Amino acid sequence: MHFWDYGNAFLVECHRAGANILKDNAKDDKSFIFPIICKTLWDIFSLGFGPFRWVCSSGDYEDLKITDQIAIELLEKLINSTESELVREQYRNNLEWVQNADGHNLVVGSQARILYSDLRGRIGLASAFNDAVSQGKLKGPIIISRDHHDVGSVDSPFRETSNIEDGSAYTADMAIQNAIGISFRGPHGWLFIMVVVLVGECWFGMLLDGSTEVERRLNQMLHWDVTNGISRRCWSGNLNASETIKKAMEIDGRLKVTLPNQTDDVDLDEINF
Repeated sequence: MHFWDYGNAFLVECHRAGANILKDNAKDDKSFIFPIICKTLWDIFSLGFGPFRWVCSSGDYEDLKITDQIAIELLEKLINSTESELVREQYRNNLEWVQNADGHNLVVGSQARILYSDLRGRIGLASAFNDAVSQGKLKGPIIISRDHHDVGSVDSPFRETSNIEDGSAYTADMAIQNAIGISFRGPHGWLFIMVVVLVGECWFGMLLDGSTEVERRLNQMLHWDVTNGISRRCWSGNLNASETIKKAMEIDGRLKVTLPNQTDDVDLDEINF
């Protein structure tokens, strides 16, 4: 049995009401017998993928079609240049999504698109959109954003940070650090922190006007927005996040993240304290 438990924290409330739904060896109040199906997303977060968004400020459908094609071309390049099969699989899913999105008439209101993307994908897309605005290929600027439900922008012990098992899942440090880092890098748009049903969450919006200044800012800001979350997940012991942050440091030598050492539980059990 699996639960689609997102937003209403059904299992949490059952536990609080006295239901015996924690695992026998549970060390906290979020290790349930029945897994939350949303947890399949958390390992995707650990790879750096999350819901990246863009809006065509012109409101023109043709602009959206152009941005879709830009995304298709970028994803095809990423698929062919990626060593990790786990990451390549995500890019293939992304490609299939954006190739078919238009045919399903998904737009309601603004000409906008959402696409799960990682560090390379987000920076690549934003840079390509900014170039397209600069070259006059689009009728207006592009606004990029993302959902709060993302790699490093939200803390929620029963949802997005439920697989962070180092004891820090109940704190809001990731969301706050995310917001502070974005503010220093200048989002050229808006930024806010809020608490609704979570411990903390950070949102941003950035206007891509085709300028070289925005090109500089988007690289710095998106880099922080994603690697902040991957680092946190790496420190909690997630192996996907560890490999992802190592790759990010290889790509950009300016990024320095202290890596944790993995210790086998068997070795710890044999130590007499």
